[in-house]
Amino acid sequence: MLDKERILNRISILEKHLKELQEIIPKSYQNYQEIKTKRSCERLLQISIECVMEICSLMVAGLKLGLPGEEDDLIQKLINSGIFSDSLGAVLKKMKGFRNRLVHEYEKTDDRLVYEILKRNYNDFEKFKNSIKKALSSRK
Repeated sequence: MLDKERILNRISILEKHLKELQEIIPKSYQNYQEIKTKRSCERLLQISIECVMEICSLMVAGLKLGLPGEEDDLIQKLINSGIFSDSLGAVLKKMKGFRNRLVHEYEKTDDRLVYEILKRNYNDFEKFKNSIKKALSSRK
């Protein structure tokens, strides 16, 4: 059974992180290079993606879709169940992979790439939230 309250709480936390992120994303790459801005953006992006993955885990468990072997399995199970489209699933898999790069390969992080993701891919979080909210509302 879906723990809607817990999932909605995690969505609320995700929205808080995204609001904070939106407030600090600079208008130019040059301003992004300021160390405090860069590290703040990276961290908020990382924990936002972690919220996404936690919500996916809660959905898979609540819908009793089986035990995932790894995080990509969470996303695939939600694609297979119709919660996510194939295209959104692919985006979420890339998002998860990028989070791993931020966490484990931080010394190799391409600042230009992070900045471009912040500017161009921010709406992916909205697509994710909309898919989850739609799934929750269809399961009363």
